[in-house]
Amino acid sequence: MATAMKKELFKAKKVAHPNSRKTIAIAKRTKKISNRQKAKMSGLIKQSLVGEKMMWLKEHMVPDTCPYTPELTARLLELYIARNDDEMEQIMIKRSIGGKRNRQHASREDAIRMTKEREQEEYNTCGIEIPDILNTAQCEMLRNWDGDLRYLTNFKFRRFGRKHLSETLQKGSREPKRETTNHRQRKALGEIENSEQV
Repeated sequence: MATAMKKELFKAKKVAHPNSRKTIAIAKRTKKISNRQKAKMSGLIKQSLVGEKMMWLKEHMVPDTCPYTPELTARLLELYIARNDDEMEQIMIKRSIGGKRNRQHASREDAIRMTKEREQEEYNTCGIEIPDILNTAQCEMLRNWDGDLRYLTNFKFRRFGRKHLSETLQKGSREPKRETTNHRQRKALGEIENSEQV
């Protein structure tokens, strides 16, 4: 029990009528304190989930590649979605060997399946939120990150989805095909000097 809640209960040392204003005020304060603690815990849980995701990405990044290309980012996210496939295969093997009708690891299997479906849906629609590894500074920051959750606020997060990454790949493949030469390039090639001499 939190110290603030203990103080509130200590104030109600004297027996009070259940419908009195003091009792209602104390109940209101204790409820507020408990709601604040729940919100704090949910924030910590969300932060730890984001930290786990980032540690997995850091461990599975291609070494000496910074910044990441959209193609490598797509491959990394697909690996992230399929990270629990080995465990699912093990559960399926155990189930096939047993020959029993009941599912021994049903809760874990359901949790993995639901997580994969949710992440796949997220990847196909709005995108999975990860640090912007297409940016050199953010990519280096992720590589050097030691796993401390206090530094999560330093990262710039961005959503990467299948649609967004494929569009970026198509734009990237179109750009080298167009050969446009600007004034400096033509000067370097000697075209401008030749035209001025004529």
